[in-house]
Amino acid sequence: MKTIDELLAEGVAGKRVFVRADLNVPLDGTTITDDGRIRAVLPTVAKLAEAGARVVVASHLGRPKGAPDPAFSLATAAARLGELLGADVAFATDTVGPSARAAVAGLADGRVAVIENLRFNAGETSKDDAERGAFADQLAELADAYVGDGFGAVHRKHASVFDLPARLPHYAGYLIATEVGVLKKLTTDVRRPYAVVLGGAKVSDKLGVIDHLLERADRILIGGGMAYTFLKAKGYEVGSSLLQEDQIPAVQEYLRRAEEKGVEFVLPVDVVVAPAFPDLKTKAPAHPATVAADAMPEGQMGLDNGPETNKLYASKLADAATVFWNGPMGVFEHPDFADGTRAVAQALVDSPAFSVVGGGDSAAAVRILGFDENAFGHISTGGGASLEYLEGKTLPGLAALED
Repeated sequence: MKTIDELLAEGVAGKRVFVRADLNVPLDGTTITDDGRIRAVLPTVAKLAEAGARVVVASHLGRPKGAPDPAFSLATAAARLGELLGADVAFATDTVGPSARAAVAGLADGRVAVIENLRFNAGETSKDDAERGAFADQLAELADAYVGDGFGAVHRKHASVFDLPARLPHYAGYLIATEVGVLKKLTTDVRRPYAVVLGGAKVSDKLGVIDHLLERADRILIGGGMAYTFLKAKGYEVGSSLLQEDQIPAVQEYLRRAEEKGVEFVLPVDVVVAPAFPDLKTKAPAHPATVAADAMPEGQMGLDNGPETNKLYASKLADAATVFWNGPMGVFEHPDFADGTRAVAQALVDSPAFSVVGGGDSAAAVRILGFDENAFGHISTGGGASLEYLEGKTLPGLAALED
């Protein structure tokens, strides 16, 4: 896999360099609530611009249905990129149409343009190779070289991720090179004890990685909405908590395999409950209560780990040498249910372990809860991509960058 440093050594002054970034930032209307993904691609974009390249930045945002939708415009992200670069960034209001062609044609050396949300074109996400390839052909006309730096999208077989690199000289950006290097530390020659913390809403989202990690991890700590399917699998009542009953047999099998292999599976011993899911806009008091994990009342919903669980999880992370964390422990966006996620983050800060925060909501939580990002070994920009890498899957966007 060639890197951006090799492209820079070849010389980029005056060349149009297409950077597939991941600017898929969370928005509250037109306000960016977490700009971590924009900041993550900044070193690549800035270095290319400093070297005189004419930089064309492209990304997706959200899940539009293959047609323009103002709610998913990249205009706000483009403006933030310009603020972080300290330079004007041109913005094209289409992907491969007149506006994109004009924006790219108008670039001077060392300047940057962002084209509109790639998913406004149905060819970006099409399952039809010909349709995807036709869109990639149009994108290729905008550039002389390709730099893949959108790690959060490398698990997608999309036109700008998989098909476009085949049409241009292609290189890995700084972010992708860093992400792959970090993930290799979680899959080869891992320093032990190796602890994994998994949270988030659904067990089904994590089945593949749990299956893979049962062969590699020393202990697995479970939290978030997915914990209640595990608790139900142990015979506990879980009130009105999130539950995937169809996954109970799979979970029971994982618990059996973990015991057989000597992998420690750690589940909540107490949980914070409330009568209903909290209002995340007003942050109104949610009337929480703490109950034992095996004594959840009917009609109550589990929304966070309890204080005893937080102590337990901190103790299980204290002596770890390597930690991978993906998924919050509760509804961290509401102050009544943020303590579990905060406790895991603090345990990683306090631990000497090499810690990787695996993207998505976990990365957002670290920033929203006020932690110093530099206190962690690495904060990934790609939750799904990180998980699929750890499952041992071939990621299309990484395979496309290989020579």
